[in-house]
Amino acid sequence: MEVSSKTPAIVTGGASGLGAATARALAAKGAKVAIFDMNEEKGNALAGEIGGVFCKVNVTSEEEVDAGFAKAREAHGQERILVNCAGIGNAIKTASRDKQTGEIKHYPLQAFEFVIQVNLIGTFRCIAKSAAGMMTLDPLSDDNDRGAIVNTASVAAEDGQMGQAAYSASKGGVVGMTLPIARDLMREGIRVNTILPGIFNTPLMNAAPPQVKDALAESVPFPKRLGNPEEYAQLAMCMIETGYFNGEDVRLDGAIRMAPR
Repeated sequence: MEVSSKTPAIVTGGASGLGAATARALAAKGAKVAIFDMNEEKGNALAGEIGGVFCKVNVTSEEEVDAGFAKAREAHGQERILVNCAGIGNAIKTASRDKQTGEIKHYPLQAFEFVIQVNLIGTFRCIAKSAAGMMTLDPLSDDNDRGAIVNTASVAAEDGQMGQAAYSASKGGVVGMTLPIARDLMREGIRVNTILPGIFNTPLMNAAPPQVKDALAESVPFPKRLGNPEEYAQLAMCMIETGYFNGEDVRLDGAIRMAPR
């Protein structure tokens, strides 16, 4: 798909980190970008920077997602590109023993469910609604190309660490549904791919002490550094622009394989 000034796009979680880098990359090609995020300050600032539109959206809310799509489409028209970057994580063991008291606790099930709601169900909610909209569009090429969807999983989908049961399950679900969704949409000319990022230099990571970041960078085989959000955006753009790229889950991680802890 050629990205141009006639290409509407939506990026969830687009106010910062991987999503912001992707929104900028799309806008640099001329795309009209709508940013879905909960952070109004950062979202509005980035939308102003790239000439896009900000939509305050919590992807766990059916009403907010519907309102976000309506606002984005009113501003730019039906999107041909959706990039799902909205997500959360936590670190809680399935069951654990307090080192001081010996008290045994299990993972709070509401916390587990919330991670699934945001990372997996929220992603699917946006895919389903966007794909339905894309199906109303005329094809762009002889290949019947109507749209492209890029999702964000994580290397934790394949080698999750201690405390990542919920996060790994949610991201593993994103990986697991990529091919079936691509097959669901194959006759409609809508391609679906997923990126599995490793350790990236995002705002969350920037809050870590320098020694922690240095240790994480040293654990990457090559190059020995954290990933840059712009590198995620480059791969997302490749998936969007390459017509034969479909139904794939691709690690972007400097060859890292996560240790148990």
